[in-house]
Amino acid sequence: MRGGGDMALLIDFGSTYTKLRAVDLDAGALAAAGQGPSTVTTDVTIGLEAAMADLDRHMGGLPDFQYRLASSSAAGGLRMVTVGLVKELTAEAARRAALGAGARLVGSFSYRLTEGDTVAIVDLAPDVLLLSGGTDGGNSEVILYNAARLAESPLACPVIAAGNRNAADDIHAIFGQAGKPILIAGNVMPAFQELDIDPARAAIRQVFIDRIVHAKGIDRAAEMFDAVLMPTPAAVMAGAKLLSEGTQDRPGLGPLAVVDIGGATTDVHSIAGGDPTGEGVVQYGLPEPYEKRTVEGDLGMRHNARCIVETQGADRIAAAAGVTAGAVEDWLLRIEGDVEILPERPEDVAIDAAMARAAVRIAMRRHAGSVRIAHTAAGPVTVQEGKDLTAVAALVGTGGALVHAAAPAGVLAAALGDRSDRTSLRPMNPALFVDEHYLLYAAGLLAEVAPAAAFALAMNGIRAAGGKDERRGTG
Repeated sequence: MRGGGDMALLIDFGSTYTKLRAVDLDAGALAAAGQGPSTVTTDVTIGLEAAMADLDRHMGGLPDFQYRLASSSAAGGLRMVTVGLVKELTAEAARRAALGAGARLVGSFSYRLTEGDTVAIVDLAPDVLLLSGGTDGGNSEVILYNAARLAESPLACPVIAAGNRNAADDIHAIFGQAGKPILIAGNVMPAFQELDIDPARAAIRQVFIDRIVHAKGIDRAAEMFDAVLMPTPAAVMAGAKLLSEGTQDRPGLGPLAVVDIGGATTDVHSIAGGDPTGEGVVQYGLPEPYEKRTVEGDLGMRHNARCIVETQGADRIAAAAGVTAGAVEDWLLRIEGDVEILPERPEDVAIDAAMARAAVRIAMRRHAGSVRIAHTAAGPVTVQEGKDLTAVAALVGTGGALVHAAAPAGVLAAALGDRSDRTSLRPMNPALFVDEHYLLYAAGLLAEVAPAAAFALAMNGIRAAGGKDERRGTG
């Protein structure tokens, strides 16, 4: 290895590729990038070594890295099932905790688990299960019943209990007697309509570090990096939060949203309070988390391409691309034959762009809140469900379909609110940016050890989608 200034190596063990970013800590800038195939199902060191060799070629020799940190979404990410008491309350709080921690939610159950529910949970083969239910001092019967049923089942994954604190000791004893791993975390809903999901998020991350990294075989290459800190979506969320809030010395961009278009999902992150801004509007439902993530599993550009077209409408996709419906179907069939295919013909490029815009539009509409008129005994009331994102200052796009788009601003603009639709609370007039070198995850990892350099990296890594640089303090 060669010497040089202080450098950090940020690794992402992805489902398809293992991606590396070498960062100059003094400049807070990308020094080089490399990648190799993800070989988690065989030997993770093979793909990592290939990625390191690629990085070596780009750098002309690898430096002595001060930090070597990793995130992972390999082998489908952190598969999680949640179990709560009431679907709209504790079960929903558990779901939000899971998504905020970077997990991939594969199942959600509520009320007393039936025998069929238990069989379904075991068949889902989760990496971790989040068990919730009851406010502190409230109902403990259901969570204890569900704990006993799960402990008696063939379920082998760790369970995190984040429900009624008065039931915690009994739950710990139930799983202990069954010889099954159990972690106790703070209640996700300690009081009615009060959320506290951070302790559960921390417990999920700890399970990820302690167990999932081993289960995916990533620890077989442990000598090549210092630590796997978190699931990749959690790293992206951490990078987004840093970009929004800044540091003690430098201001961030303010409230923002991030759209991440992937081959299997389209994720949306928002860093914003989201309280009602309209006069007389009343918030309905659970409080929204300041750091919110949603995952749209039917909006993947490759694995779920047909779902995008069917949701948006094949005729609308064809019209947006300026092609025939037959051309759209031909492109879908070729995607289904090879999910790693890249568009080359002009009509395929146009269809892919139309699909990306549709994925962004639908995903943001689902993520953002909405308003409606509710009729009460006192008369009609305007109620808000979800987060009001109309005033967010910035919208950042990432993911291959957006980064490599000929007109990324046009793709991102699909996420914006329409003044003719007053019900949707999507962003109205944010500055548009592109994370062109896929650095948000790297900034999120680096924030753990060098926040100032991480913030500089995040700021240096985005470019204005429309050409005008709207970052604060950059001129």
